[in-house]
Amino acid sequence: MGLDSLLIPAVLFFALGVFAKLINSDLKFPEGMTKGIGIYLLLAIGLKGGIALNGADLGLALSSILWGVILGFGLPLIGYFILRFRNKISKFDAAAIAAHYGSVSAATFLTAVAFLEVSGVTYETYPIIMMVIMESPAIIFGLVIAAMVRKQMAATENAQGGQAEQVKTEWGPLLKEAFTNGSVVVLLGAMVIGAIASPEALDKVKPFTQEIFMGVLCLFLLDMGMEAAKKADTLKQAGVTLVSFGIIMPLVGGTIGMMVGISILGFSVGGAFLLAILSASASYIAVPPVMRYGVPEANSSYYLTLSLGITFPFNVVVGIPLFYQMTTMYAAL
Repeated sequence: MGLDSLLIPAVLFFALGVFAKLINSDLKFPEGMTKGIGIYLLLAIGLKGGIALNGADLGLALSSILWGVILGFGLPLIGYFILRFRNKISKFDAAAIAAHYGSVSAATFLTAVAFLEVSGVTYETYPIIMMVIMESPAIIFGLVIAAMVRKQMAATENAQGGQAEQVKTEWGPLLKEAFTNGSVVVLLGAMVIGAIASPEALDKVKPFTQEIFMGVLCLFLLDMGMEAAKKADTLKQAGVTLVSFGIIMPLVGGTIGMMVGISILGFSVGGAFLLAILSASASYIAVPPVMRYGVPEANSSYYLTLSLGITFPFNVVVGIPLFYQMTTMYAAL
């Protein structure tokens, strides 16, 4: 399967969105439309996962959940240490950025699913569960690191005789937002509905959730292409170190996810590939508002530019075919 197999309508519409923005086209979506499309896509993929999980292996499902938590905490930890190498990035910026790279991008995952379906490759649905699980641990990681840094700074100021103003971390609202995020609720709720609803009833919604799925995904990626192109102007502000991280971290995370999927969870090539894509992606919807509120010391332009302007297009154009080839080769060893 070569690079030509990536020339699917969804990816081409993403490229069209980028092109439209670069030529300053007046193309834009009505207000609220993108959010509605995103909810639909999460609902459709959640239902599909729930239907497949109805007869799934309980042991493998629990193992997938466990490794979703491990990756959710482990990947941002790796990202934090990479960012803090040689102390070029502040601790607050490193914590906020790392949280984005432990969480996931549903759009990247959906594009990967489209890639597999167009290519006729089967896959397990356990990565859908892991996509839900991996949202919150990374957010919690970023908040905890930021709170620890504040405490350390306050202790240093006090030791030096200064009057440091201690910033109180309000854990209740932050954790509530992490666990009740709309994307998580829709995806998890749709999975439960797909698992418990009768097959006869679910057949009636198939035209809505399956037959138009690819077309709606094309619309979503058209808008994402325009949004990604908007971040091109801020790349200079991010600097070489951060731009490099936006490419290096997906390669590190995706490789780890691929190895976990094949060697530990025993997924097929398709399932392990999806886990690699989850581990390589960076959130740009769920995490930014939490970090903006919970870690106000961090520069929001950094993590928004990295996740949406660098890592997302890198994964869509390069990461998807690269990780598929890597997973195929690793599974053959």
